[in-house]
Amino acid sequence: MTRGRALSVGAESWPLRKPFAIARGTKTTAEVVVAEITDGSMTGRGECVPYPRYGETASDVVAAIEALAPAIADGLDRDTLADALPAGAARNAVDCALWDLEAKTAGRRAWNLAGVAAPEPAVTAETIALGTVEGMAADAMALAGRPLLKVKVGREAAVERMRTVRAAAPNVRLVVDANEGWDLETLHAVGDDLAALGVEMIEQPLPAGVDDGLDADACPVPLCADESCHTAADLDRLAGRYRLVNVKLDKTGGLTGALHLARAARDAGFGIMVGCMVGTSLAMAPATLLTGFADVVDLDGPLWLARDRNPGLRFEGGTVFPPDAALWG
Repeated sequence: MTRGRALSVGAESWPLRKPFAIARGTKTTAEVVVAEITDGSMTGRGECVPYPRYGETASDVVAAIEALAPAIADGLDRDTLADALPAGAARNAVDCALWDLEAKTAGRRAWNLAGVAAPEPAVTAETIALGTVEGMAADAMALAGRPLLKVKVGREAAVERMRTVRAAAPNVRLVVDANEGWDLETLHAVGDDLAALGVEMIEQPLPAGVDDGLDADACPVPLCADESCHTAADLDRLAGRYRLVNVKLDKTGGLTGALHLARAARDAGFGIMVGCMVGTSLAMAPATLLTGFADVVDLDGPLWLARDRNPGLRFEGGTVFPPDAALWG
């Protein structure tokens, strides 16, 4: 990379087509931050989604990225970026912008640079947000032709909600996301019923940090760590508690960290879910490079937007397609 690269960063708000509710609360917009790094005629872009659950705000993330401007002008690369910012949303935006810039400068696709197979069209989960039993059943009926649904549940009436979802969509694959909303007693109470309904995975049933009582072999449905797994450094303490880990670029600090986590998780015997926050196609595009590692893909964030970027990712019948170079990478 040459000296004199220019950085620009800004926060954006993207309205959702309807409220998105999980056990922790409801959102009506996707609040994202976009970093752009320009070198001559080439500009690389990366998008992150600051997450209040991890103490992140858009203004703090923008400030953290802006502070890197001198280092970026002097040639900061993806390897040294890890020393400049902790894993999280800010590092994600910069890391993905560097990947995009490198791909454009080299005239190659990002997956070639990353040493992974070119992503193929992949089945992605489509999410049913937490709501009334009747509302969730209606949402499930509308998505009954999709291959895979991810259902947000809280502590109350989780089995009842899943029964109505299953009745409305009898042929789909189902995964459940509790978003840290349960305790161990609740998990033990619902596990057999969810297994009988054909639920294939339960994502983050207990709050991160208090999941030491989990036993992956004791639950009839495989457990997946989300909030409990940010980087490869978390894997050792998750062994025996979870069978899968959810790899999200906003947790790992970008594609570089996500590839490291995915490879380390696979080597350690974990299954892999590739997930996302609710953002635009620019945030999802780098994550498509991880679909070859994944047992479960969950990259439906742009489908919740009232409008997406142009060009955006193509979604068709529960399948997400690789990004066009005009979008990213």
